[in-house]
Amino acid sequence: MVGKNKLTDPILSPSGKRQILLVSLLALLAGGTSIFYSKNLIARRQTEPAITLKQAPKSKITKITALGRLEPEGESIKLSASPDLGGAKVDKLLVKEGEIVHKDQTIAILDGYERQKAQITSAKQDIEIAKANLAVVKAGAKQGEIAAQQANIGKLEAQLAGEKSRFKYKIDELRAELLGQINTQQATISRLKAQLGNAQREHQRYQQLAQEAVISDSNLDQVRLKLDTNQQALAEAQANYSRTKQTLTHQIEETQAIGIQTFNTLEKQIVQAKETLTQIKEVRPVDVQKAQAQLDKAQADYTKAKEDLNKSIIKAPFTAQILKIYRHPGEGITQSDGVVELGQTDKMLVVAEVYESDISQIKTGQRAIIKSENGSFNGALKGNVIEVGYKVGKKDVLSTDPAADVDVRVIEVKIKLNPEDSKKVNRLTNSKVTAEIITSVK
Repeated sequence: MVGKNKLTDPILSPSGKRQILLVSLLALLAGGTSIFYSKNLIARRQTEPAITLKQAPKSKITKITALGRLEPEGESIKLSASPDLGGAKVDKLLVKEGEIVHKDQTIAILDGYERQKAQITSAKQDIEIAKANLAVVKAGAKQGEIAAQQANIGKLEAQLAGEKSRFKYKIDELRAELLGQINTQQATISRLKAQLGNAQREHQRYQQLAQEAVISDSNLDQVRLKLDTNQQALAEAQANYSRTKQTLTHQIEETQAIGIQTFNTLEKQIVQAKETLTQIKEVRPVDVQKAQAQLDKAQADYTKAKEDLNKSIIKAPFTAQILKIYRHPGEGITQSDGVVELGQTDKMLVVAEVYESDISQIKTGQRAIIKSENGSFNGALKGNVIEVGYKVGKKDVLSTDPAADVDVRVIEVKIKLNPEDSKKVNRLTNSKVTAEIITSVK
């Protein structure tokens, strides 16, 4: 008890003070050592590598899960015939499902291909003909054509001169005949008039003698008969004169009319031949324009024929894989299905349908883990969000949960797969998947 009181007594003996001082020094030394150790520990922690994941505390990951489907990058498309080719059929199919086709590679040939090829051949020939015609028009007529036309003009002019000479000779001949007939007839008439005068005088004398009973009545009758004969002969001669003169005059007039008509016809032919020669020699701009227009039309027809031929060939618009064949040779093509469906399966992505309420947390660049909804592939795929849609719509990928709301509003989010993962699923277009998009890590 005494010892306790000494230790607890505030007034200590010298030996007690020394004990207290020793204890204090030891405590101070121990504290300094502890501070020095702590500073060294902090310094080592700052210079030493970070602790491993197993040593670090577990992070809290925030993610959004959404259903989606696998698609080639750029989506898959269906190739069909041009709407202009209504009722077209596949003639030849040159690809198989799963085959990789390259840009502009022919996939199918339609039934109008051979007909369009024939039209192109015909259009090419029309172009060559039009070119030749244009060249001829620009060059003008050949020298042979000009010489031939000049010879034709000379022939017509010679014919005209010959016809004029022939008709002149014929008219002169008719006029000479008319003049000869007139002279002959007039001489005959003059002679008959003289004979008639003699017969009239003799008849008067015989009438006087008959009255004086010198001659008999029979002698008077003979003289009267001779008078009548001379009168008839004169009348016939005068009638012949008039008839001959009228006939020959009519022949002359008719010959003159025929000659004039013949001359006019030949003169017109000569004028037309000379105009033709002028046209042959002349290169008219309107003729050049017409020939050029014919060439332009032929070239336009050729261009259209090529377009129609291209329409009868279905080609790949880009390098892709044939996903599905919808039409085989002999089958008609519909615009809804087309002939084949293809896509760029070397670059696959996921189209995830994110709920409208969660879309504000989705941003491009976020990591995503992709798993198969129905076991079409094993393990998990990795990718990154590359596009967030702008349109709100209904769900397209339906959940296997019968209680899920099919009318929920969603926005499509595109997730590009890593290249190594893209190769694993390049044959699984439209396969249903689950996408876990990591929005934050704490």
